[in-house]
Amino acid sequence: MIHITLPDGTVNEYATGITCAEVIVDALGKKHGCLAAKVDGSQFDLSHVLNDNCSVEGIRSESEEGMHILRHSGAHLLAQAVMELYPGALPTIGPAIERGFYYDFAMEPIAEGDLKKIEKKMHELARRNFTVERVELSEEELREHFSSNPYKIEIIDDKLEDGDGSTIYKQGEWYDLCLGPHVQNTSRLMFIKLTSVSSAYWRGDQDREQLVRIYGLVEPTKVALKETLHRMEEAKKRDHRKLGKDLQLFHIDEEVGQGLILWTPRGAVVRQELQDFISQHLRRQGYQQVFTPHIGKLDLYRKSGHFPYYQESQYPPLVERDLMKKLSDEGCTCGDLSNLMNSGEIDGYMLKPMNCPHHIKIYASQSRSYRNLPLRLAEFGTVYRWEQSGEISGMTRVRGFTQDDAHLFV
Repeated sequence: MIHITLPDGTVNEYATGITCAEVIVDALGKKHGCLAAKVDGSQFDLSHVLNDNCSVEGIRSESEEGMHILRHSGAHLLAQAVMELYPGALPTIGPAIERGFYYDFAMEPIAEGDLKKIEKKMHELARRNFTVERVELSEEELREHFSSNPYKIEIIDDKLEDGDGSTIYKQGEWYDLCLGPHVQNTSRLMFIKLTSVSSAYWRGDQDREQLVRIYGLVEPTKVALKETLHRMEEAKKRDHRKLGKDLQLFHIDEEVGQGLILWTPRGAVVRQELQDFISQHLRRQGYQQVFTPHIGKLDLYRKSGHFPYYQESQYPPLVERDLMKKLSDEGCTCGDLSNLMNSGEIDGYMLKPMNCPHHIKIYASQSRSYRNLPLRLAEFGTVYRWEQSGEISGMTRVRGFTQDDAHLFV
């Protein structure tokens, strides 16, 4: 016999080998509304077998943890549906995200109109009430299961130590590489909706394969799904991209570049009013305004730590024309050039990713007594970040933006 501690502190005695589901039903009744369980604080499927003394707590579908599990299971259902409709498609990854889930597929591009067909298949699979089963496999078995999917093999190569096994989750004849936990059966995924389709790069690397990304959302009840869809429709009406266009506040032009904002005269008035308001408050707090250039020498960002450690999110460095020609004549490749920059053997310039190093240089430009401190510097500084094209969105994720940046030296 084993002793199970429940959330209210009650300790019950059960036969060894009882499942989490059986404990929760005994404690809360058949209509417990739980998707999974926490055993000694760790998440498990409801089918998890208990062989030792422990604490057990149900994870309800409406909780934050429950919604994450529901969304992750929704991503699996999406992949199962796509595989049935498009047998040549290769599933890659499909996580839960803040407001739903997505799954990336290596397949021919599809249109928004194809989502209805996929969604219909998902509802069909949900109604078939497949049991969702966790299966432990050795590394050799995993490689055999996913031998025709190079994306899953790459994940196995990266995530598993030599000789380690892992788990798959199976529903019907379909299965996926996953640690779980998941819902007990697909009938828990009836209230599901696909929302959009886009493209994405494998592992966010634009030099890798371009994939099809399908987004969706799932809720525990029909009412919750209806409310979520209503909120989304209302949010679309207030979307800043729509309002910006309707009110002629800003413009984004492909010939200028993704994530680079053009402020129209009307938008400039709003921006200037906002800057004046912020400047007024900064002056009241004793801040002095400064201006710094939009680029700086690469060595400055080496010292600050911004390069090379964050170079994936920055624009590539600029190299002086004469030096570039000399290196090219010597047969220097792009890879060689990157290595030379990373090692500090050659210098260049970089579009400013942060204002901090420039403000520090202003502080260090003269000797200061403790009587001169604190020194407060502020700037509306324009900085540049290399956001992935699939992550750029209106004015919320951009490649060039002006921030009200302030530094206090004490």
